[in-house]
Order: sequence, then C-alpha cells, then structure tokens
Amino acid sequence: MAPQMIFVNLPVTSVEASKTFFSKIGFSSNPHFSDETTACVVISDTIFAMLLEEPKFQSFMAPGKEIPDATKTTEVMVTLSAESRAEVDRLADAALAAGGGPAKDPMDLGHMYGRSFTDLDGHHWEVFWMDPAVVPEG
Repeated sequence: MAPQMIFVNLPVTSVEASKTFFSKIGFSSNPHFSDETTACVVISDTIFAMLLEEPKFQSFMAPGKEIPDATKTTEVMVTLSAESRAEVDRLADAALAAGGGPAKDPMDLGHMYGRSFTDLDGHHWEVFWMDPAVVPEG
C-alpha cells in the first residue's frame, strides 16, 4: 500500500510571488501539477501545498462560500515537523527573510521546540521539533 499523501490547497493573490517565496525557504515546485494560476509546492514525498490564485480557488469551493482573508482570520494552521531545532530555525528564518511575517513567539518546552510564520497571503505555518526520546509509541 502506497503512503497516503496530503495536498493542502491555499488561495493566493499571486502564484508567481508565492512560488518564489516557497522556493526561498527550500521547497520546490512540481511543474506537472502547476500552471499560470496554480503551483504545486513539494514539501516532502507525501506533503504538497497547492497554491491557487483566488479565482481558481473559488472555482473549487462550494457555492455561496467566500475566501477568508488570511491576514485577518485564521481558518487553518499548516503544521510541519522538522528533524531538529536547527531545522525549525532555518525554515522560520528563511520564511521571514523571504517576506513572510512572524505569527507567534517561539515555543520552547525543552523536549519540544516550535516557531511560526505567515506566508505572503497571511496563511499561518507552524514548524516544530520534538525530542524522539519523549515521543510515545503508537
């Protein structure tokens, strides 16, 4: 059985600006699932962010729904794990340097460390590391 994948769909005002932002923080784009209004950002082998310009995003929504303004509301937080505290810092620092904004103060519980940022359209992203020695077995 193949591993399950996730495709997080997010509305953006400019697919080109968003592609540039995500490339600056270390993610590539899959050209087979991208066009002038859509970018498929590859986060891992099984995690992808589909960045759709707002009119295209709207075409996939249920009738009567509106696209929320992510700079004013938070409907979803995209949370990614990292392999180390250093990788959390690298990703968050790269996002801020690429034009993203801070979302919350860093969280440091010793065994778990996280930082957050917003992308160019205000979507909230979290990055965290957890000490493998304290992760309960499932």
